[in-house]
Amino acid sequence: MSRTVTVERELPFPLARVWRALTTPSLMAEWLMTTDFAPEEGRRFTFTNDWLTVNCELVEIDPMTSLAYRWDALELRSVVRWTLTPTAAGTRLRMEQTGFGAHQGREFGGARAGWTRFLDQLEMLLERMD
Repeated sequence: MSRTVTVERELPFPLARVWRALTTPSLMAEWLMTTDFAPEEGRRFTFTNDWLTVNCELVEIDPMTSLAYRWDALELRSVVRWTLTPTAAGTRLRMEQTGFGAHQGREFGGARAGWTRFLDQLEMLLERMD
């Protein structure tokens, strides 16, 4: 059985601003981790910080709508999918990380806490952006 971490936010920011923060390496480094990401399907890239390197591959991109990448770190092989939906007040952002095995309780709990923190940092970045 596979488990999924899902975090959703209603953001009072235009969709284009949110998309830019999700796909621009210098901005991604401010809220997530340092990366050599490029918005090209099939592209391999990494996220790194002081304690972790995540090996990734962009598996799907639909500009301004969704993107998904493989997220391989330590013993975890998963997929992170972002979905953006325009709303009257801004953007609904949904992140799903799928692929947590039943034996990966620590990784699952860490991802739930981590993504909540990352999205808090993303909101702070979006407030500062033009």
